[in-house]
Amino acid sequence: MNSEKPLGSVIQGSLSEGLEVRLHPDVLVEDMRVGKFLVVQGVRSRFFCMLTDVALGTASPRILANPPDPSNTFLQEVLSGTGTYGTIDLTPMLMFTPKAADPVDHPVAKNKSKSNLASYEANTSAVELSPVKTIPSHFSQVYDAIERDFRAVFGWEDDPHRRNFSVGQPIDMAVPICIDLDRFVERSNGIFGKSGTGKSFLTRLLLSGIILKRAAVNLIFDMHSEYGWEAAREGKYFSTVKGLRQLFPDQVQVYTLDPDSTQRRGVRDAQELYISYDQIDVEDLALVRGELNLSEASLENAIILRNEFGKAWITRLLSMSNEEIQEFCEVKMGSKSSIMALQRKLTRLDDLKYLRSTSAKNYVGQILESLEAGKHVVVEFGSQSNMLSYMLATNVIARRIHASYVHKAERFLQSKNPVDRPHQLVITIEEAHRFLDPATVRQTIFGTIAREMRKYFVTLLVVDQRPSGIDNEVMSQVGTRITALLNDEKDIDAIFTGVSGGQALRSVLAKLDSKQQALILGHAVPMPVVIRTRPYDETFYAEMGHTHWDDLSSEDLFAAAEAAKADLGF
Repeated sequence: MNSEKPLGSVIQGSLSEGLEVRLHPDVLVEDMRVGKFLVVQGVRSRFFCMLTDVALGTASPRILANPPDPSNTFLQEVLSGTGTYGTIDLTPMLMFTPKAADPVDHPVAKNKSKSNLASYEANTSAVELSPVKTIPSHFSQVYDAIERDFRAVFGWEDDPHRRNFSVGQPIDMAVPICIDLDRFVERSNGIFGKSGTGKSFLTRLLLSGIILKRAAVNLIFDMHSEYGWEAAREGKYFSTVKGLRQLFPDQVQVYTLDPDSTQRRGVRDAQELYISYDQIDVEDLALVRGELNLSEASLENAIILRNEFGKAWITRLLSMSNEEIQEFCEVKMGSKSSIMALQRKLTRLDDLKYLRSTSAKNYVGQILESLEAGKHVVVEFGSQSNMLSYMLATNVIARRIHASYVHKAERFLQSKNPVDRPHQLVITIEEAHRFLDPATVRQTIFGTIAREMRKYFVTLLVVDQRPSGIDNEVMSQVGTRITALLNDEKDIDAIFTGVSGGQALRSVLAKLDSKQQALILGHAVPMPVVIRTRPYDETFYAEMGHTHWDDLSSEDLFAAAEAAKADLGF
């Protein structure tokens, strides 16, 4: 579509409800897609808008009562643009206002033709970007947004003053859409979408950007072993895509809770990770009470056991006989039936390969050392990816990470010495609603992090297909939301929790394609935007700086060797 040709005229609207635009007769209504970006040229400002609805209108009800015969194309063409026409609804998002512009001499005020507009754009490169607080006048002309508009709004990836990272392109243009990674990592964020919409690919894309731009360090709890070494690509034929360890071999470390599974999949240099019973607290068991079928009475008696035996309470409980339990209950006023039920149900923990009665090595301390050194850590679960295993391990590890970061942050706040400032940390969790639902959010360390850990340099990246299951208070703290297709009304409502003007975006979200499209809104972007996500392919690998000789064919290796010889003068 020609960007110099006006598409329509503003005929009515309001600041709260948006603008209604009547399309010009020569503009095909089928070219207007929900989520498309258009620019309305006002007298003083240009309004950057999102298309939220498309409709058909008629000048007279008589046309609808007696429509032309389908074969009578001549009459249809006569009516088109006069008796029948298309309309679109636009939601203004931002305003471009030229600095020190004179509205009297403004070329658009004199003549709103596109030729004068081109001259105006060429002579006013300095514009001020501001929130929309007014609307353009009647009959203001509407145009396709051009590359310059997108660069003014979303920046560009090679901006030396900001850590911008391209996550995709607008649906109908080949222009990069960037997010500000510094703003992205300073708050907790979410990636949402129903199963099969590419949440893992989106997550891998963003994590790659954080690593490439050095915006933060990542701790990734990789439930399905998709982020570390490689992952399967969806499609008719089986193929794999590279994980973070392959893309950034010197910056990413892989820890595994299932060494056998990791070895079978050919993951290189993965470090073993074990958790001992003395690292498990009652709060961790409260999180998985549903998986273990623990009653409230069992948890209350667990507190009595912990108070008596300290950190070794689980090991001590599992070794107690019926007589010892009876004696303990008589002395400590415990419930024998509840403690015996707790003992019986905790035997399920023996099925978790990564649990040990005791551990001489501090594996969590190793992870902390890696994070302090600026390394990114992926914790793989392998075959230990059931919810009991995943929720228990992530809560235990994250709780210790939290305690360490609180200590480091408090020391930095006291000293004000930049050397003491901890690295900004982003913790990625999947199936986030299991940790952050209203019933358990107070019992998990992730609820604490989502609510208050921003001041301690720790934020979350939650990946979930059921955002409606996440507590509303936590959801309101999610700074940037990247959402693929959702169908459930409750999930769609949850995405727009605390978002002004969310009602106009509901139709945009509901009409996304099931693959490679997402709606981004929140703290890291200046306005909501629908994107066609950046492909995660060989081109992306090269842009991340990945070059591995193992991946090259013999012809490529020979060509590279010949080029090297030529460079050396042989």
